Amino acid sequence: MVWYVLVIEAIVFAVLFTTILFVSFHGEKMYSPACIHNYPPDIQEEYFKTHERVDVSYKSKKVVLAKSCGIIMFTVILTICAKLAGAVTIWQGFAIAFGLMVWIGAYDTLFLDWVLFANMKMFRLEGTEHMDKAYHQKWFHLKGAIFPGVVFALIPAALAGLFVSLMG
Repeated sequence: MVWYVLVIEAIVFAVLFTTILFVSFHGEKMYSPACIHNYPPDIQEEYFKTHERVDVSYKSKKVVLAKSCGIIMFTVILTICAKLAGAVTIWQGFAIAFGLMVWIGAYDTLFLDWVLFANMKMFRLEGTEHMDKAYHQKWFHLKGAIFPGVVFALIPAALAGLFVSLMG
């Protein structure tokens, strides 16, 4: 395996992930169940006081669809990354893919959630702009990174490992 390739891939992955999130949280898309479920419950409750309540549970069709699309997208990206880094076996593919998913989970929580989303007004849900403290709930985001974040990371990493081994 080529380790410097992994470092470059991690940086590119973070840029790509950030770009996807900024596009997803833009305009009316931000107010869809696929995005609202990422906000802490007190922010959701405040938002739904002035907006139509929609199902934002992890079992709702829109959230399941968004997570499924994420799994497919991450599987493709991780398979490409693992192959570029020299993986040839299922375990090498899985290790590289899972490592990249752990990296992106940490980056998402520590930088995107705790720094950008907590402080940038463009990510505030309409009617919750006054809830500055609620947007700085570090434990909420950390819990999400640990579980279901780790489970979410395992699925595309396992699939990427499988695809790497099938490609030889």
